[in-house]
Amino acid sequence: MKIAIPLDENKTDVCMVLARAPYFLFWNDGVETVVENPAAAAQGGAGVKAAQFLVDSAVTVLITPRCGQNAADVFHAAGMKIYKSANQAAADDLAACRNGTLETLTNFHGGFHGIR
Repeated sequence: MKIAIPLDENKTDVCMVLARAPYFLFWNDGVETVVENPAAAAQGGAGVKAAQFLVDSAVTVLITPRCGQNAADVFHAAGMKIYKSANQAAADDLAACRNGTLETLTNFHGGFHGIR
């Protein structure tokens, strides 16, 4: 299972905005890697670009505070599970996910369309 969480600039806290998060934390069988989000500075379509990056990175589980409908459509088409972040620290969300205590994210917004 490969888990992704959007990260703030400090690389430890969960970013409230998925598509324009500066980084993503990848957790894969106990190995954590922080990578830059290539969609963060996109002129448009950042949600879909971020979603495609995560799908191409073989992510199977996403933990995020919120998600746009276009990105969610990409995730669902790929069979990715989406959970709602419940913590400020990404490490706490990882632990909650592994313990099975995170709720599935089911409410998706229409997108922010260039607003950061």
